[in-house]
Amino acid sequence: MANKDQGGMPRRDFLLTAAAGAAALSLGGLGLAKSAQASHIKKPPLPYAENALEPYISARTIKYHYGKHHLGYVKKTNKAIKGTPYEKMDLVQIIRATAGKRDEAHIFNNAAQVWNHTFYWLSMRPGGGGKPMGELAGRINQDFGSYQNFAQALLKTSKGRFGSGWGWLVLMDGKLRVISTPNAETPIAYNVKPLLTLDVWEHAYYLDYQNRRGDYLKNIIKHLINWEFANKNLLE
Repeated sequence: MANKDQGGMPRRDFLLTAAAGAAALSLGGLGLAKSAQASHIKKPPLPYAENALEPYISARTIKYHYGKHHLGYVKKTNKAIKGTPYEKMDLVQIIRATAGKRDEAHIFNNAAQVWNHTFYWLSMRPGGGGKPMGELAGRINQDFGSYQNFAQALLKTSKGRFGSGWGWLVLMDGKLRVISTPNAETPIAYNVKPLLTLDVWEHAYYLDYQNRRGDYLKNIIKHLINWEFANKNLLE
């Protein structure tokens, strides 16, 4: 059994081992293709209107989260890499090259947060949530026993993340798993393939839910998860 930190995240040494046999992550659907150089990183367009996720996530939250926090990570990434070798790399290359390096943590943290937030917006859609269909439905039943078991694991693992971080559904060693990562940590740094993510930084929910992280997560799972996006990631 792999060692885990609080919240169910396999420790970095385990992720590095898993990465050796993992399939490369396709990024075409994210607007983060490897041909895009880091100096040209821009905040991707929001895939829906600011009020499209109401009443579960308000336009006010989206305005600050997407319009301020996400944009801030983009600006800080481009500023941090200016004049460095990372300026010639794409976003994913920067994340993987700086992961685990203490003296470059500021670059990793901002670059990873750009990627994580883009993935988060795409992991939700108006009228989403509920049970998945297609290939992913079968895989969830196979690897978790039932959709209910999966939803409970995603809620528990994401809610249980101490402090700031992310909850993820990932494909690792050929099986679906629910994990959480602290702060800006991201599965793509280790070639672990994410299918969807939930943001559990306070700025993602505090204006709407205050300290009720669990209610925020329940509403995403029940009403907003973009299963089409998750299915596409599974099949790519």
